[in-house]
Amino acid sequence: MTITTLNIQGMTCTGCVNSVKRAVGSLPGILQTQVSLERSQVTIEYNPAQVSPEKLKIAIMDAGYDVKD
Repeated sequence: MTITTLNIQGMTCTGCVNSVKRAVGSLPGILQTQVSLERSQVTIEYNPAQVSPEKLKIAIMDAGYDVKD
């Protein structure tokens, strides 16, 4: 399993946190997702054989948020 943390731009409320959790959680191979509104970050534990970091970023961007490098 792999753990990655992504910085997210555009989250302003608990609803945003839930949207990011749903977007990432809908992908295959996701084991755990922790979203921090205060730090504007999401930490994801996932199986790299099933999902790539790029797909994680795309899911977040498709939900309407920007991923900062």
